Amino acid sequence: MDLKSTSKFISLILRHKPEVIGISLDEHGWADVDGLIRGIGRSRPCTMEMLEEIVRTDGKQRYSFNEDKTLIRANQGHSVPVDVELPVMSPPEILYHGTGKKYVDSIEQKGLIPKSRLYVHLSGDKETAWKVGQRHGVPFLYEVMSGRMEKDGFVFYRSVNGVWLTKSVPAKYLKGVEK
Repeated sequence: MDLKSTSKFISLILRHKPEVIGISLDEHGWADVDGLIRGIGRSRPCTMEMLEEIVRTDGKQRYSFNEDKTLIRANQGHSVPVDVELPVMSPPEILYHGTGKKYVDSIEQKGLIPKSRLYVHLSGDKETAWKVGQRHGVPFLYEVMSGRMEKDGFVFYRSVNGVWLTKSVPAKYLKGVEK
């Protein structure tokens, strides 16, 4: 039983491609649990117990069940248009964004853009952002002047797993920092 591989497959389905297993997401990103289990079960083992274990043990808290566990969704990171009902929140003065050094020139020109996702993902601490940056090669860290952005009219959301989200971050609100 490879829960890590199944978790990655679930992430693909619930964030980007529900049609791969013949399911759909509602406007808030929820998928029917039974349909998800059946769809995944066509290519690999999947049971309710496995799904509960994946949701419970996922270090990044990627997924949530509804109260009676009949629905499941990814908490953020979607490329399909859904509203996961994130609360608008005032951010701290500074947030962080980890990336790869290879993207610095582009970011300095365009700022942070969501690319294929719906939002730019930001971290509340340097360590988390640094880990994210390491996934992109040689890591690079930005301080995001989120307090100033909010004063200038930008809206911030906070996912249930603590990730901060906003539509974009213009370059003028970014400052490269040493770890």
